[in-house]
Amino acid sequence: MLLSCQNIEFSYISEKILKNVSFHVNEGEQTAIVGVNGAGKTTLFKVLTGELTPDSGDIFLKNGTSIGYLSQTVDYSSHNTVYDELHSADQALLTLDTTIKTYEQQMAHSTPDEKTIHDYHKAIEDFESMDGYSYESRIKGILKGLGFPESSWSQNVSTLSGGQKTRLALGRLLLIQPDLLFLDEPTNHLDLEAIRWLENYLNNYKGTLLIISHDRYFLDRIVHKIVDIELGKASVYQGNYTAFVQKKEFDQYIATKHYEEQQAEIKRQEAIIKQLRSFKQEKFIKRAVSREKALEKIDPLDKPIDLQDNMRLALNPKRESGMDVLQLKDLSLGYDNVPLFSDANLNIYKGERIALIGKNGTGKSSLLKLLLGDLKPIGGSAKIGQSVEIAYYDQEHTTLNESLTLVEEIAEDFPTMEMRKIRNLLASFLFTGDDVFKQVGTLSGGEKGRLSLAKLMLAKGNFLLLDEPTNHLDMISKEVLEKALRHYTGTILFISHDRYFINRVATKVWELDQERIKEYHGSYDYYIEKKEEENASDMVNISENPNASENKQNWERMKQQQKDERKLQNQIDELEAKITSIETRMEAIDEELTHEEIFLNYEKSSALMKEKNSLEVELEEKLNQWESLQ
Repeated sequence: MLLSCQNIEFSYISEKILKNVSFHVNEGEQTAIVGVNGAGKTTLFKVLTGELTPDSGDIFLKNGTSIGYLSQTVDYSSHNTVYDELHSADQALLTLDTTIKTYEQQMAHSTPDEKTIHDYHKAIEDFESMDGYSYESRIKGILKGLGFPESSWSQNVSTLSGGQKTRLALGRLLLIQPDLLFLDEPTNHLDLEAIRWLENYLNNYKGTLLIISHDRYFLDRIVHKIVDIELGKASVYQGNYTAFVQKKEFDQYIATKHYEEQQAEIKRQEAIIKQLRSFKQEKFIKRAVSREKALEKIDPLDKPIDLQDNMRLALNPKRESGMDVLQLKDLSLGYDNVPLFSDANLNIYKGERIALIGKNGTGKSSLLKLLLGDLKPIGGSAKIGQSVEIAYYDQEHTTLNESLTLVEEIAEDFPTMEMRKIRNLLASFLFTGDDVFKQVGTLSGGEKGRLSLAKLMLAKGNFLLLDEPTNHLDMISKEVLEKALRHYTGTILFISHDRYFINRVATKVWELDQERIKEYHGSYDYYIEKKEEENASDMVNISENPNASENKQNWERMKQQQKDERKLQNQIDELEAKITSIETRMEAIDEELTHEEIFLNYEKSSALMKEKNSLEVELEEKLNQWESLQ
């Protein structure tokens, strides 16, 4: 065990942030700290690293453990260049290198004694064990991996942006390789290419990792244990983020069912006791007293915490569009006749959900602005289909009027909407009480995101254009949005760097790269799989007729995809039939348990409850399978 914390408590003024937090981390483990915004994740990091002192509790750290901590914001005052700042990171290694060179200079001018030779060889051994000979190459690899081109290596650190300084601080930590590394939102300032590089690097990291991140795809690829901070308390789950979500939902479901069953049993016993006492005969009263004593011995379960206080989002188009939603024909888009991309020939059909990905500056947001009529093409055309009604989500929230209150913001765009309905709508997006009279300009990024989603829902468009819709949303709100988009019957074109979100929502991926748009049929994982195949094929000779081969592969892929879809739909149909059957039987059991001849008969009622419990477990299993297939 490398790190252990027991019963940690911490308060800011009168607000208790952490309450009896206990967990441990073993050597080599990769652990994530998760929880909603404001749950106390960063506070816990600061307590564990000694930046804050807990009100009570104990922290144990294995002797000799070196610690590195990357906070969300880094303020450098260094006058080094980017390269020199990274090069100076491992002072112990640099000192050892200097020592070795000093010995070599001494031995070049005089015959060394045995002690000098021994110390020299010991220094070399230490230098090799610290991987000193690869130090320069590791520096270059880290700088390139984190998105610093060679042209920036001579740039002064003081001239870097906040995000670049944070990336450089991360690079220093990766170079030093501390035994225990704390990373608070390490992917915040990285593009997709740099994130993938970081994932590969951390998966080969020899030390122990503690990570806070809202990047669920990143957590799925890196961590094997989750510490969930909720209402100040910690719960530990084994597995990656997806496994944690499923296990937590199941635990919540089971805890709620046990509580409800106990409450139902208590009410049933109270009803029987009342019935027995009403008979006024001594033998019945004795039975009533006996049941009352048994009821008093029941250890009541605490009511599970209601986690459903989430925003309620349902996206439904006012009317259906035609099948042809968008046609790009020889489309070129750019500024001052300099193209961002050229000769795009692509179609979007009704019901498709397309993720638009690519590096910054490739034209993703510009394409959405073109479709909104804010930009003109420099060549070709973009034709919107029949009955298509666009609704737009802007990541910068420029469509919001910051001088208005929340109520006024809704009323301005939807003037016929009654005040009561406006307030009910805002409440469903977690704006309650006097919050609805706040000025839009005072809202946080996450609050503006929820307000923009509320307006998107009211717009009832059948073609959604979404620019980074998950920015600033907490994990629960992201999951609510994902569910709403997967059930949406219209068409979606969205920009996102959230790979988990893309995986859950997209049916196609459009990649903007090297001034062209390339289409991939499938989720983000499928896109990555095909990119790896393409990269591998670039390393070998292509066949004499690559176009014919590609056409054949496309046809075979399409046939296989159709076959897989039919098989998948059959599985879904079978599951839905089984789920209906189970639910019907559970309703029948509930009906039987209301009959006096049943609930007064212990053997019959127990058998029915046992059957119902078994059905509930089976139902949960089938629902999980159904959701996975969906």
